[in-house]
Amino acid sequence: MKRLALITIAILCVTATYAQKSKKTSTAVVVAPKTVTEITSYALGVNMLSGLKQNAEQYGIKLDWKWVIKGLKEASEDKSQFNETQLRDAFAMLDSLVKDNNKEKAKVQKDFLTENAKKEGIVVTPSGLQYKVIRMGNGAKPTADDKVKVQYEGKTIDGKVFDSSYQRGEPITFPLNNVIKGWVEGIQLMPVGSKFVFYIPSELAYGEQGAGGGAIEPNSTLIFEVELLEINPKEDEHADEHGKTDQPRIRF
Repeated sequence: MKRLALITIAILCVTATYAQKSKKTSTAVVVAPKTVTEITSYALGVNMLSGLKQNAEQYGIKLDWKWVIKGLKEASEDKSQFNETQLRDAFAMLDSLVKDNNKEKAKVQKDFLTENAKKEGIVVTPSGLQYKVIRMGNGAKPTADDKVKVQYEGKTIDGKVFDSSYQRGEPITFPLNNVIKGWVEGIQLMPVGSKFVFYIPSELAYGEQGAGGGAIEPNSTLIFEVELLEINPKEDEHADEHGKTDQPRIRF
């Protein structure tokens, strides 16, 4: 998380803790922005708060939105309730919250992989990648330098689907060496015509960064069902030429 986001969340979290609850109520009148200044200012506010909400959810930080608005308003008027010492305390509080949340999430992910490895049919490679063969094909196996054409579905360990070529109704073609490590290793184990399920530890997936605008949280173990259709297929309209951050492609 960028320092600006950390600072913003810290200020708002501590504001929610220390500030007194307002007893005033009012009836809001919706007014649409009209001038260039109003429109750009509104857009900036929407963008900033959307990013704040995404970061807070991603890192397990609970926000009270009425205090978010109050904090922003007071900061814009140079009426912040916090001095520098209180801000440092806020950063320490935030660091503690994030670390505690990360430890708990890491334990859940580790426990899942430990138990999954005990199940019948699960193979564990030296890297920690786990996989299960659903159907073994009889074609050639790709190398990391090949392009591959696949159908796949990706989900988190709680069963939430975050991407699926099946749902889009079309396979995807991409250079194998441009994808996450778990895919690079796993797909090279598959003869064409195979269907595997991969259980990919976070260090072989998106690690501490996460992906997909928060849909894949930091340190997430991912489950991919993958069918290998072709190696080095002819270029077609579905070929993907993007880089590593979009491979496998994550659409929302």
